[in-house]
Amino acid sequence: MSRKASTPSRRHFLKSVGATLSLPVMPSLLPNALGASDALGTTVAEAASPRRMVAVGNLLGFQLDSLFPKTAGEAYESTRLLKPFDPVRDQMTVYRGLDHGVKGGHFAVHSFLSGVLKMDAKGRPDGNISLDQLAAESVRGRTRFPSLTIGSEGGIHGGCQMCWTRSGTRVPPIPGPQQLFEKLFVGEPASRLNQVKDRHSLQGSILDAISGDAKTLERKLDAEDRVKLDEYLTSVREVEQQLQLKQQWVEVPKPDAPFDPPKNVNLVEDLPLIYDLMLLALQTDSTRIATLEIGGDFLPQHLGINKGYHSLSHHGKKKENIDSLLVIEDYQMKHFARFLEKLANTTDGDSSLLDNTSVLFGSGMGNANSHTNHDLPILLAGGGFEHGTFKKVPREGSKRVPLSNLYVSLLQSFGVERDHFANSTGTFI
Repeated sequence: MSRKASTPSRRHFLKSVGATLSLPVMPSLLPNALGASDALGTTVAEAASPRRMVAVGNLLGFQLDSLFPKTAGEAYESTRLLKPFDPVRDQMTVYRGLDHGVKGGHFAVHSFLSGVLKMDAKGRPDGNISLDQLAAESVRGRTRFPSLTIGSEGGIHGGCQMCWTRSGTRVPPIPGPQQLFEKLFVGEPASRLNQVKDRHSLQGSILDAISGDAKTLERKLDAEDRVKLDEYLTSVREVEQQLQLKQQWVEVPKPDAPFDPPKNVNLVEDLPLIYDLMLLALQTDSTRIATLEIGGDFLPQHLGINKGYHSLSHHGKKKENIDSLLVIEDYQMKHFARFLEKLANTTDGDSSLLDNTSVLFGSGMGNANSHTNHDLPILLAGGGFEHGTFKKVPREGSKRVPLSNLYVSLLQSFGVERDHFANSTGTFI
């Protein structure tokens, strides 16, 4: 009997993955087990332990005096905010001295993953595409979701604005664990599948017509209007690609849910659940790229604090305000460290999920009290890199080393063939 006939189908594997949800993807259950690729272009080796990327951003930064050690190197002291990471210290690196060289206070925070202010993106080859979305372009079609963007839609500065497409469009976030759970585990009922297919077909016809009309119009436009049209067509192509992915996965069953659907409470109490769902998304290979931004809807009242998070960030150096901020930051660090520990304790092929996942944590805000965007708090864990140190990054002459240099290294580790990103001047790791 041929191997093809005896090997379970990809759909069969995805149907049964819920029964083995605590286990990594099993290469022996995948088609083409001798190393060929399946219909989605996924090789067995890649399916067993693909590269993954997670980025967690904070809108309001951290108290740097309680975060950064004074001693560089492997012997750095465990500060208040780094204390929760002691169990994974050897799998994490702390960086100081990196930023994007941008200004703008709260509004520049949105360049954390792109390295470029949206207002400065026009005319750039990649616009202000964010790190996660550039990585997602390289794995499009291999997972149900090219990326998962999670974050709040509330708050004084308009909610999550950390992830950007090549055309400069904000990637709308999944606002809570209930919506994330449904996206990962709740499929369309059989009675609606034909309706979904028809809807996708209609959307595809509309996009075809728009593209055709645009190409006809292009011949009549001057140079400036052609640039505008090209930006528009870029947006249309992004929609086309998203539509193709939806059509590709519409009949592929989602994994079985490992627990009952959660009920939204608030970002504070839901934070550990969001991290657990992110881990499951990676573990089931529903996606290989996930981001989370903490900001607008993080309500410190649930931690016994009676002031707003944003107002506390403008602490005016008052001890009571800083003390309250540290309670909030302790909580965030505790649950991020727990997420890293879970990744480290989850088997993935011949290694751990953390070994195969580059996890970036930080903020585009250096000091919220003074609205500065330099000297950013940056942690990097996993990804197969050498860790266990605190790196004070020296300047290159009179300039800081761009944070984008680190991003180039992350992209290359992920498998993206790039030697430049945003304002990078080279690689870092």
